[in-house]
Amino acid sequence: MTSLELYSKGASVWIPDPDAVWVSGLLLRDYSPGEKHLLLQLSDGTEAQYPVVSPSDLPPLGNPAILEGENDLTALSFLHEPAVLHNLRVRFLDYNSIYTYCGIVLVAINPYDQLPIYGEEVIDAYSGQDMADMEPHIFSVAEEAYRTMTREEKNQSIIISGESGSGKTVSAKFTMRYFAVVGGASQETSVEERVLASNPIMESIGNAKTTRNDNSSRFGKYIEIGFGRKGDIIGANMRTYLLEKSRVVFQASAERNYHIFYQLCASRELPEMRTLKLDAPEHFRYTSQGEMQIPGTDDLSDLERTRNAFTILGVQPDQQMELFRILSAVLHLGNVNIQASGRSSDRSYIDADDRPLAVFSKLLGVEGPQMAHWLCHRRLAVGGELLVKPVSGQQAVEARDALAKHIYGQLFTWTVQRLNSALRSQRGQAKSFIGVLDIYGFETFDRNSFEQFCINYANEKLQQQFNRHVFHLEQEEYVREELAWSRIEFSDNQQCINLLEGQLGLFDLLDEECRMPKGSDESWVQKLYDQHLTSKKHPHFQKPRMSNSAFVVLHFADTVQYECDGFLGKNRDTVFEELINILKASQSELVAELFQQQGNVSSVANGSVRSGKRAAREHKLTVGFQFRQSLQMLMDTLNNTTPHYVRCIKPNDLKEAFMFDPRRTVQQLRACGVLETIRISAAGFPSRWTYEEFFCRYRLLLRGPQGQEQAQASCRQALPQLIPDPDQYCFGKTKVFFRAGQVALLEKLRAERLRVAAVIIQSRVRGWLARMRYTRTCWATVTIQRYSRGALARRLALTLRYTKAALVIQKSYRMVVVRQLFLMIRQATVTIQAFTRGTLARSRFRLLVAERAAVLLQARVRGWLARQTYRRVRAAVLFMQCCARRRAARRELMKLKTEARSVEKYRELNKGMEVKLMQLQLRADQEARGGAALKETLQAEREATNTELEALRATVQKLESQKQEKPQPCPVISDKEVEERRRAEEKAAQEILRLTQELQALQREKDSFCKDTEDLSARLFEQEKAQEECVHQAVSQASAALRAELDEERRKYQGLLREFTRLEQRYDNLREMSLLTERTKGHRRRDSTQSLEPSSPTPLSPQSLTPLSLSPFPSAFSFPEEVRRVSVTSPSTERRVSVWGIETPMDQLMEKMDVAKDPAVKMKGEDLAHAYDAVRVANKFLESQLRSQHSQREEELEALRCQLSQAVSGSSSAAQQQELQPLLEAREQECVRLRRELKELKNTVSLRRLLTQVFNPETTSCPSRTKPAAVTGLLECRKRDEAKLIKNLITDIRVDSALSLPPGLPAGVLFLCVRQADCSGDQAHARSLCSAAVTAMKAALKKHSNDVDMTALWLRNACLLHDLLTQHSPKQTLDSDEVVPLTADLSDLIRTLSDLCIQAYQQLLSITEKHLQNIIVPALLESETIPGLSGSAGKSVTSRKRAGSDPRTVGGDAPTMAAVLRKLGALHTALSHQDLSPTLMEQAFNQLIYLISASALNSLLLRKDMCCCSRGMHIRYNVSLLEEWLRSRGLQTGGAVATLEHLIQAVQLLQAGKKTESDAKALVQTCTALSNQQIVKILTLYTPGSDLDERVTLNFIRTVQGLLKGRSDGQPPQILMDVRRVFPVTFPYLPPPVLRAEQLVIPDSLKISFVRRA
Repeated sequence: MTSLELYSKGASVWIPDPDAVWVSGLLLRDYSPGEKHLLLQLSDGTEAQYPVVSPSDLPPLGNPAILEGENDLTALSFLHEPAVLHNLRVRFLDYNSIYTYCGIVLVAINPYDQLPIYGEEVIDAYSGQDMADMEPHIFSVAEEAYRTMTREEKNQSIIISGESGSGKTVSAKFTMRYFAVVGGASQETSVEERVLASNPIMESIGNAKTTRNDNSSRFGKYIEIGFGRKGDIIGANMRTYLLEKSRVVFQASAERNYHIFYQLCASRELPEMRTLKLDAPEHFRYTSQGEMQIPGTDDLSDLERTRNAFTILGVQPDQQMELFRILSAVLHLGNVNIQASGRSSDRSYIDADDRPLAVFSKLLGVEGPQMAHWLCHRRLAVGGELLVKPVSGQQAVEARDALAKHIYGQLFTWTVQRLNSALRSQRGQAKSFIGVLDIYGFETFDRNSFEQFCINYANEKLQQQFNRHVFHLEQEEYVREELAWSRIEFSDNQQCINLLEGQLGLFDLLDEECRMPKGSDESWVQKLYDQHLTSKKHPHFQKPRMSNSAFVVLHFADTVQYECDGFLGKNRDTVFEELINILKASQSELVAELFQQQGNVSSVANGSVRSGKRAAREHKLTVGFQFRQSLQMLMDTLNNTTPHYVRCIKPNDLKEAFMFDPRRTVQQLRACGVLETIRISAAGFPSRWTYEEFFCRYRLLLRGPQGQEQAQASCRQALPQLIPDPDQYCFGKTKVFFRAGQVALLEKLRAERLRVAAVIIQSRVRGWLARMRYTRTCWATVTIQRYSRGALARRLALTLRYTKAALVIQKSYRMVVVRQLFLMIRQATVTIQAFTRGTLARSRFRLLVAERAAVLLQARVRGWLARQTYRRVRAAVLFMQCCARRRAARRELMKLKTEARSVEKYRELNKGMEVKLMQLQLRADQEARGGAALKETLQAEREATNTELEALRATVQKLESQKQEKPQPCPVISDKEVEERRRAEEKAAQEILRLTQELQALQREKDSFCKDTEDLSARLFEQEKAQEECVHQAVSQASAALRAELDEERRKYQGLLREFTRLEQRYDNLREMSLLTERTKGHRRRDSTQSLEPSSPTPLSPQSLTPLSLSPFPSAFSFPEEVRRVSVTSPSTERRVSVWGIETPMDQLMEKMDVAKDPAVKMKGEDLAHAYDAVRVANKFLESQLRSQHSQREEELEALRCQLSQAVSGSSSAAQQQELQPLLEAREQECVRLRRELKELKNTVSLRRLLTQVFNPETTSCPSRTKPAAVTGLLECRKRDEAKLIKNLITDIRVDSALSLPPGLPAGVLFLCVRQADCSGDQAHARSLCSAAVTAMKAALKKHSNDVDMTALWLRNACLLHDLLTQHSPKQTLDSDEVVPLTADLSDLIRTLSDLCIQAYQQLLSITEKHLQNIIVPALLESETIPGLSGSAGKSVTSRKRAGSDPRTVGGDAPTMAAVLRKLGALHTALSHQDLSPTLMEQAFNQLIYLISASALNSLLLRKDMCCCSRGMHIRYNVSLLEEWLRSRGLQTGGAVATLEHLIQAVQLLQAGKKTESDAKALVQTCTALSNQQIVKILTLYTPGSDLDERVTLNFIRTVQGLLKGRSDGQPPQILMDVRRVFPVTFPYLPPPVLRAEQLVIPDSLKISFVRRA
């Protein structure tokens, strides 16, 4: 199959388009040679015909869909301009990927947006990784340069180019930041910090706003970052090229001057800036020509950043102000008003009272009249005499502007020199360096001048170097693979370079014209026409048709027309010598230094000084000549280094985020050499595959053996049959090479083979389906017949049953109807009788109820009226009493306040505290007696009331009995009496009826009140429940916030401790180096035990720097809990000495607390420290009491409020509420006041007693200070054997002996020795022994800094010794009677042990992390632990390595999960052997598993070849092995398994379906641990692993993004996880059992027999 056959129906081609440059189209019919048109269907659905004159006119073919979004352009099957443009557009717009490889070039497209891909976690992910394995990134290029430098020991260069606004400066900053992080400096003042600090300075003085960029670098710079032997940064150097000085005096309408001028104007209101006499930018001529403000920038904060950078680089504030004065003077110089005079305006002058000139002269310290004179005059040498000639106004303005440019240029040069001196290495010559070149790209504008000419000349030189380097690498690849190749021809721009710099070239003729006294731009351009057009026509030089003052140069990137106006002036760049002499005589040191340096060198970096007498060497000082020299030095440097290229692309001119303009992009691709790289690659063999990759992809096209080990033989045998032309491919040692288009041909053959196989499979499947359908039809027919016959039989039987059932139903129905009629008649009769009897009974009952209700109602009403009267009287009495008592209390309070203001009264109050306490006690007793009396009175009143009530009841009963016993007389009743009785009865009946109605109304009102009460009660209950839930929720949130804050503080503290350990190690290393250098011949070796003597704590010790609240251990006097807490009031030892070293505070404290002082007692510093600790203990105790009493008071107040609310809600009278409210408030205030006074008195008395016990131990019995009873089971170590014990037990113990000891044996021996010394009364010995043990343990940890077992051993001993000392501390609450506290205060050593435990724990994790770091990604992501899975799927095209990279050897040494589990198992074994607590082990493995998960996930997010379904299955299996390992050792409860959730969900995302909207919803619901950016990134990177899989469509990704917007993602917008995150460690506290010497088994190998049992 030939390449013409690829133009078949359905093939994708690219055709030119005026707007989109290239558009895609599909062939609607096959192409046949000889056809004049191609029938196409464009991407918008329209049909078109493309003319084809010959086969060479065929449009470029499109690449297969599987190559869409490829991260390396050279891996495309068809390498041409439309394929490159389309691939960049897809990656930029669809995948949001701004970086793409193009061979050795990194193409970076400016997104005009902040992307979260430059954090420290991204640097960690790229550090140490192969460039071919990771996604394209600027960090990947930096890492490749760094690794190449360290491996090959050869200097490197990173060349960053692009037009203005493409992001060159940002890329250079990120590159230097990467080097600063990876190659950390080892000096005291960090060099990398100074390297990064140079960026804001150079941006301020060298960057400006242009029409294309808001922060455009108007100069080129090359920064050499020097590295030492260990790969750390030791220095840097900066070289600059062609500063655009003309911008100082002129800017276009949409541009700005340099940023520093606007920053100074914005800070004019600062106090130190007022002397500069600055104003707004619109008031200065040099800053008001264009725009004043850049949207989104703050010039004031930028100046602050610049000043901070100057400070970091060592520039003093006064020198900074000198620099700002010079810059301000340049602004004022532009406002100097030069006026023309004379008849023909051939003269000029400046007013004597010109304010800008006066300010300029004052700021620079020069003479104003002299400056005004020489701005308007010049000196000429005529016949050996010097004449002064006035100049015209235009010439004077030009001289003023030339002076301003010259001052700024000199200041720029001085700043660069100052930066270089600050960045210079202080440790000798750097071993190697990496240079970062941030230089302007190819420029072409509507009007191009001298600056564009020099810039394009530099780009011509860089392009030539780039082309030759790419060609050289391509040929090296062929030589390495031993290919038979022919030389590749590439376009060389040497002719254009000769036109510019050759003999009689443009620069040569320009310098020659500058030597002429009357040289002009017109005469120079005429010489160009004569030389390069008339005498000998140059192919790269042309003359414009419509202009005689311009010329055209055909550059490699584009054709540029240059206007010759100003070429000579800019090339000369002269300034009069008289003005320079005035500046040399300046009173300002910096100004004089700037221009004195100019006179000492033979050439000026940024121009020349023109004097009256021309010097012969002046001709060498042109700008063009200097630029050519510096450019040649740069090219020599680049040629001696290994270059790495970054091409920055500006996607649009509107600076819109993620907007792609294809025309602008293609223009820059042509200009920056990317397409030239592709052309060179396409001229050879652009597509290259390893034999294994080719076999996995195209194995179905191969014949013969199908084994992976015979892949090369199979490829060599099958390729000649697939591709008949042997020139289209070539076999190498490890790869097979293809020319352009052959991979697409193989893809088509593969697709055809798959199509034929699919047809065969379809035919077999369809036949099988037809047979199965026939079989099912036959079986269904027989089944239908069987079921039909059965249904007919069942229907007949059912009819017979229905007939019989009908007869039974008729009989039963008739019987039921008759019976129901009888029952209805009987029920009606019974109901009528019942209602009649009930009516009679209810009438009698109603009469009885009415009589009883009337009596009861009268009784209740009378009682209610009596109680209301009594309550009002009692409330009034109580209110009067409260008012009287409150008035008396206020008088007493005023009296007490008056007395409190008097110092004498305060002293008397303190002295008479016992008397006042007794008075308060008497008052309390009186109150109690008064309360008791009131209670007795109330009880007596209650008894009297009860007695009276009983008497009344007895009287009522007696009257009723008499009434019943009294015989009823039967007098003769007259008619009149009968009538009266009848009337009375009627009246009584009416009254009873009225009362009954009122009673019913009251009953209804009562029911409504009850209902309202129940509703209010229910509502109150709901409110209380809701309030309780809110309070509980608030408490939970506050507790969680406090725990998070505590963990954060603990993490910061442990991080500071880690940093302190590192600094301490560096200090020890420097001290050892200094000792080695200062060692003399007479030096004697000391015993190693002498270094173990305890030293006084230094101010840098951790226990003196950090608060104990951040320690993972509890304080010495807290109660034992699961996790101990630490007091924040514990000061350092140094603070104690400084506080108690003076006697005055102690005297003040004794006088204030009224404690008797014994002048005969002389307290030492240690006793005073103990006393201060006791005061702190008392303060802590009082603080806890105050908190508990405060909580009790709050509870009581809450209870009173609840009672009040209940009383108010249950009462129906508003008057009672108003009466009770003031009473309760008064009682509450009185109770609060009394409690406060009582609390203060109790606390004061307790503190006095405690201080009296501390300072007068002879008068108070203190059990902690008395000598304890004899303690048995101790070990005694004499003072002279202390160093020997430490040496044999800790320092010089062998590893095998130490690991064979029982866990914690050294700590137990040391504690028993300390305990014995403390019991014997030798507290100094106990303290020194404990301090020596701590120092020795530190030395042992440093000695075994890479041994897991020994680190775990000393972690165990440090923890055990800490727990034992804490348990026996005199400030600790004793757990049992067997524990006898120590008499010596070792709290500072306990804190040191706590820090030592943290250091040992961190060292343990650091060792394991170091072992795991390099095997996590290969073992977890790359290892294929599921056999047969990878072979069946095959490797896709997109997982191939970048062109030119060496193939990675695959062998048995690749790390697997077994290696990871072995490392973790070694740590688990070491911790288990030392019997460390399970909680500590869980915390350690939680940290390590987080590191594994974060590292694997970060690598997965940056590697496209890992994002496929088959790879996800491998990763999930590896993670399951890790989970199983954790569960088998019981470590899953500590959160270690939970840290794997991010990685597990990422793998689930790879394996889940990604097609429909339901799949999108399932993904969003499943991946809760992943951030939105991580989910989208994985979907973007997803690559099909086989033909059965498909790419994730853009519509699906957009659907997922829409669903993710509704999800509340509280995580920061970071893609990668923070690998450096450290979880704070908390050491659990379990009081150890009482230790005795009889329990210890001390082996003889320790050689501590001198330790005796006591």
